[in-house]
Amino acid sequence: MSAHVRALAATAALLSVSMALAQQDKPPASKYRKDALVYAELTKAPQKARAKRNPLERDPDAVAAGRNLFEQHCTECHGDLAEGGRKGPSLLVEQVQNSEPGAIFWILTNGVVWRGMPVWSKLPEPQRWQLVSYIKSLGVAPKPSSGSPTAPPSGPR
Repeated sequence: MSAHVRALAATAALLSVSMALAQQDKPPASKYRKDALVYAELTKAPQKARAKRNPLERDPDAVAAGRNLFEQHCTECHGDLAEGGRKGPSLLVEQVQNSEPGAIFWILTNGVVWRGMPVWSKLPEPQRWQLVSYIKSLGVAPKPSSGSPTAPPSGPR
């Protein structure tokens, strides 16, 4: 076998290994992308809970504090940008962003254990409201237009 053929074979082998490793590093798509039922839990919040107002909604520091809490407790499941991950759904969808702050607080407090969402009732109430402030600050992710790449979510980072 000539040196050129061996070099070509080695290059092809390296390319194959490289492509295989790249596929391994790619996280699988969120299993929640088309599952509307996951967001139905928000509608199960009792009226009394949904009617609660966020006492920190005008606190300028609440969003930043909520972001820190989100990074500590939520990114593992919901992704770094709340776009959804292998374990948790996107929080940038209309169902979440248009829901009442009290409903989000209720979900944080009670969890959705059968879906893998932990109960965060041991997190102090002000911190749960900070998380609500951050989640609501993210806004709805823009829908990608056909042929264009997905735009990153807007909102404070």
